[in-house]
Amino acid sequence: MTALYFAVALLFVAVMALALAFFVLARQIGVLFERIAPMGALMNDSGPKVGDLTPAFTLNSLTGGAVHIGRDKEKAMLVFFLSPTCPVCKKLLPILRSVKASEKDWLDVVLASDGEEEKHQRFIQHVGLQDFPYVLSTELGLGYRVSRLPFAVLMDKQGVIRSKGLINSREQLESLFNAMEMGVGSVQSFLEQHS
Repeated sequence: MTALYFAVALLFVAVMALALAFFVLARQIGVLFERIAPMGALMNDSGPKVGDLTPAFTLNSLTGGAVHIGRDKEKAMLVFFLSPTCPVCKKLLPILRSVKASEKDWLDVVLASDGEEEKHQRFIQHVGLQDFPYVLSTELGLGYRVSRLPFAVLMDKQGVIRSKGLINSREQLESLFNAMEMGVGSVQSFLEQHS
């Protein structure tokens, strides 16, 4: 009989120790989650700010037609700045194709760069970017104060900049859409306000 009491007491202590260990681990996971909060697109403070009207541009596309960047559009617009020599830009192209296809009802995706037209034409052919409007304009990059690539600017139908930033991954690109949906300038600013 005493062996049975001893076994029950030992099991009770073991269950309490496991419950305590579970609580400690759950708390530690929460602390780790706060430390590695989602990293959105890295915003810079130069150029037009989130909430400002975008500068208006009408540019010829290397893939045909004209591209109107600015106000009163039928759809929101993502202007993605890239370069043929940027390896991260090339890595993000399949993601942009996916975004262009899945979000086509409300979003136009425009690729933008500057430099020699011949080099960009070869890049378009080599990578298969004929489906994207592709503009070359130094003024466009200067208008948004693009200093590093890849960089993206997301604006609504009225031409108001809703989010922008340096993009290095799918998550950072998606953070532009999340920021627009939440009505904040960036995911980082939202996290800072709510921490």
